[in-house]
Amino acid sequence: MAGLSPVAPGVQVIPLYANVYLLSSPQGRVLVDSGTLTHAPAFARLLREFRPDAALLTHSHLDHAGNAWLAARAGVPLLTHPLEHARLTGQRHELPYPAGQPGLGALASRLHPWPRAEQVQAIGPGDTLRGWEVVHLPGHTDGQIGLRRGGVLVAADAVLASGDGAHLPREAYNWDHARALLTLREMADLDLEVILPGHGGPLTPAQVRARATRDD
Repeated sequence: MAGLSPVAPGVQVIPLYANVYLLSSPQGRVLVDSGTLTHAPAFARLLREFRPDAALLTHSHLDHAGNAWLAARAGVPLLTHPLEHARLTGQRHELPYPAGQPGLGALASRLHPWPRAEQVQAIGPGDTLRGWEVVHLPGHTDGQIGLRRGGVLVAADAVLASGDGAHLPREAYNWDHARALLTLREMADLDLEVILPGHGGPLTPAQVRARATRDD
């Protein structure tokens, strides 16, 4: 599929503002996140070409769950942590973007298309999805999750990447910044080979450890 880059064995990525990961294994195919609404045509094409067995939404922010409604309309099972359900289905409207203007974030959420509650299923830490283990990565949101298989961790916005290494999201964008830092430090202690962030390219364990051990 055009525009896709391999980043780990059985893992490809396409940036739709946030990274959308395509996981392929003998157990099946999983999409991780859905990008923003402005990338809806590209995401719809991705659904047709990749034909996922399920879509995991790491958290409910619009840049990661913006096209979840399209996956639901296509009949793809949507999976997320129970703490994200109310926001992902438009029952609660809490969005920290833009920073310092929660009213605008709430308005954006209210105007956004969301899947229906019955279209979203619960998944949580310790569950497995097509050979990947679900891990809880709270801090950016309370219910943020990722997926781990061997030395590969799909980490959502528990960590971000830019040209000079690993970063945390800005404090204003985190549900609990202290918890986000603790999650990063816990992640740095894992036996990993590559960390796949919600934004930017793959990170090495050394890059994550360098950020985790720096005073915040």
